Amino acid sequence: MTRTALTSEEVLTTAARLVRADGPGALTMRRLATELGTAVTSIYWHVGNRESLLDALVERTVREMGEIHPIGDTPHARVVSVARALHSALRERPQLIAMVHERGLTERMFLPAQQALVHEMHAAGLRGETAAEAVRAVQFQVVGFVLVERNRERSPEQHPSEGELWDSPTAEHDPALARALAGPADTERLFTVSLEALVSSLLSPGVAGS
Repeated sequence: MTRTALTSEEVLTTAARLVRADGPGALTMRRLATELGTAVTSIYWHVGNRESLLDALVERTVREMGEIHPIGDTPHARVVSVARALHSALRERPQLIAMVHERGLTERMFLPAQQALVHEMHAAGLRGETAAEAVRAVQFQVVGFVLVERNRERSPEQHPSEGELWDSPTAEHDPALARALAGPADTERLFTVSLEALVSSLLSPGVAGS
């Protein structure tokens, strides 16, 4: 049975789910209608044609990326919270982020997170070029880490593998190091360790006073 009650938000939510799962190329009006249990004409009524739908998805993604807010009792904790939220948001919607980037809206998308970081850098005593550099360092750390994660996930099987490459001599006769590098990378821990170290360095008294 074809449903009659439908909202634009339902259409966008379902379309976003399809894009996140299979990419924008897999999003057709017919498939979307099937997922929603409605007629294609009903979708046109709510969001227009496919290009209008994709534009609306991009705008929706930009808005969602603007909903990142600091959490914590110190500037350090709040900067880390923004970075972690940004990392999660980028990881959750790579296909949608790519659509935003293709339309030249990347800087606009990142602006709210940057503004939140600016506020926390000021709260930590950083000003001017030092604060600007700190904001960009955190942003680049997050985006770069996401890109590395994505590349590792999509890379072909390696021959030889990390496990085959690392032994005690290769690791300068540090067996524990060799075992650690031969095992799978704990990316969540790596992100936390590198982020904490970066933020501690950026907000240290020596940096703030430089």
